[in-house]
Amino acid sequence: MTKRRVVVTGMGIISPVGNDIATAWKNVVEGNTGIGPVTDFDAEKFATKIAGEVRDFDAAEAYFDGAEATEEERLSIKKDFKRMDPFIHYGIVAGTHAFRQSGLVVTDENAGRIGVAAGAGIGGLHTIENTALELAEKGPRKVSPFFVPSSIINMVAGNLSIYHGMKGPNIALVSACTTAAHNIGMAMRLIQYGDADAMLAGGAEFATTPTAMAGFCSAKAMSTRNDDPAHASRPWDTGRDGFLLSNGAGMLMLEEYEFAKARGATILAELIGFGMSGDAYHITAPSGDGAELAMRNALHDAGLKAEEVQYVNAHGTSTPVGDLGEAKAIRNVFGEHATHKGKFAVSSTKSVTGHLLGAAGGVEAIFSIMALRDGIIPPTMNLENLDPEVAALGMDLVPNKAEKADLTVAMSNSFGFGGTNGTLVFRRA
Repeated sequence: MTKRRVVVTGMGIISPVGNDIATAWKNVVEGNTGIGPVTDFDAEKFATKIAGEVRDFDAAEAYFDGAEATEEERLSIKKDFKRMDPFIHYGIVAGTHAFRQSGLVVTDENAGRIGVAAGAGIGGLHTIENTALELAEKGPRKVSPFFVPSSIINMVAGNLSIYHGMKGPNIALVSACTTAAHNIGMAMRLIQYGDADAMLAGGAEFATTPTAMAGFCSAKAMSTRNDDPAHASRPWDTGRDGFLLSNGAGMLMLEEYEFAKARGATILAELIGFGMSGDAYHITAPSGDGAELAMRNALHDAGLKAEEVQYVNAHGTSTPVGDLGEAKAIRNVFGEHATHKGKFAVSSTKSVTGHLLGAAGGVEAIFSIMALRDGIIPPTMNLENLDPEVAALGMDLVPNKAEKADLTVAMSNSFGFGGTNGTLVFRRA
């Protein structure tokens, strides 16, 4: 069976660096950080007091974003949104923006062929925390009847399906920090093998809650550079001391090529490869072998040779072990091609966005597509003193300033706790 081609026709983003594609991309290219002091709660007693929060965001207003709607429709959305965890807000808005950009119209005839694949790494922890406190203080009768649907992970996909009438596959894969990449990749598979003609896909996260922050602080996984948030996330730098939690969502509208072409859609990029793997090593520490296997599987799926890739948007979280392991894996996969500056480069946009956990793969897929479109490789910011072991690999990590490049193919990596890995490969439209 010949796999059907899959293209990207819409993108939507909510992030610490911007709540629309143009703003977010501009800030990433210019190296403008989205990291700052935590304001969602009082973090004074926490070892890490900084994060990548979403700012200037009104969910109901952002949902419509200039779209025509009656007052009744606006009031209905506002009422709905009051019953949802913030991660659901982010996913719905980003997904809706991607859907609208695509220009796809759902009809009675095609609704069963259009679906959603969207998850989260943690889900509605904000709502779970508040409900647990309310239960302890006021008893079970005070728990909202909307508690469960306002917090479970599949409600980004569920609500997008409901709001836009999409009756095709409706799934929510959950795989820690690889969540969005896996949802995008599996949506691609559903289209390739004929289960759907179009899929909204990606991930969302609201992770800056007291419980999540406390857990990651106890694990000593996050940076404690609290007095200098703009420079705290520093992938591959000798001074890196952990990642930073961030919030947001990244969603793609994927369509089968002929389906998109027949309706005159604008094609933003083609999704040509998807690879997965498991480290089978440790619940939190990456092995490097799994990352390498995911990339090799993605190249095989895309039918590409290593030298046909010009850019890798790395997972690059700013952890001592993870950054080095991924760098070695990339060098192993791409061999000498990886050392040819001007023909191959690697960068980590987490240096300005922080780590969006289950949304990271969606946001970084968007940045990879934008790099292809504009011929610009976004920088790895705060890379001032390159780790000697990484330096020995001889790769261009695009330190502190974006680079122009003639890009045809870009790869995006996502790796998560439990040793779960996912790699996406995009080709310029």
